[in-house]
Amino acid sequence: MQEISNEIIISGKSIGFVPTMGFLHEGHLSLVKASKSENDITIVSIFVNPTQFGPNEDLSKYPRDFNRDESLLSENGVDYIFYPNVDEIYPNGFQTYVVQEKISSLLEGAIRPVHFRGVTTIVSILFNIVKPRRAYFGQKDAQQCAVLKRMVTDLCFDLEMHICPIVREPDGLAMSSRNVYLSLQERMDALVLSRSLNTAAGIIKSGERDCAKIKSEAMSILTQVPSASPDYFEIVDFDTFETVTTLNSKKSYFLLTACKIGKTRLIDNQLIHL
Repeated sequence: MQEISNEIIISGKSIGFVPTMGFLHEGHLSLVKASKSENDITIVSIFVNPTQFGPNEDLSKYPRDFNRDESLLSENGVDYIFYPNVDEIYPNGFQTYVVQEKISSLLEGAIRPVHFRGVTTIVSILFNIVKPRRAYFGQKDAQQCAVLKRMVTDLCFDLEMHICPIVREPDGLAMSSRNVYLSLQERMDALVLSRSLNTAAGIIKSGERDCAKIKSEAMSILTQVPSASPDYFEIVDFDTFETVTTLNSKKSYFLLTACKIGKTRLIDNQLIHL
């Protein structure tokens, strides 16, 4: 992969890169389309990264279907698929990790302590292998995007980060590879995440600026569904990801929620501009 990337760069062509864990959906394909519109060559990686899963998380059960993914990527004009195995990425004796300290300690980082260390490490490795000019990520993983943007800035990676909008099902559910775990009833119940976000956004649009009141209304929506076990509903600053108590005009914020539906943990968010 490094040799191919070097040849592409020497030829004067630009590389767009979409890192994924596979089991692709329209959200991933929207990133592919964005890359193809802005670069000469598009490369997609498929790697279920073990270092970002905690001991009680779903690494072994994470959905995988390489043949399906390969077909989808071929149909969408991807030039190269990088599909390494674990031993190639983490060979015997591997002992170097990349840690983004502040944003990665909040929210998802507090609940999943090893998660972001695994994300920053694998993305750094992939950037060094693929050597993209531009890299594409989905806003659904908003905190992950903030962590990676900070890493790219702090470590002077020579590339552009492009964050693309969330792709949703017609009924509003954010597309996720984990949605496959949901039963039919849970699939309906999962709409409570987007409903809570829309409720909060509506309250803000009506003029409410007290975050405690906004979050209380959103949590009341989440707790109405018996199968739902919310971890949090938070309002954070767009850049720092620190929680805020009062909204100010001419600023941007993320509404963030994480909630288990049955045994499946889902996340969702909405970007608010005031």
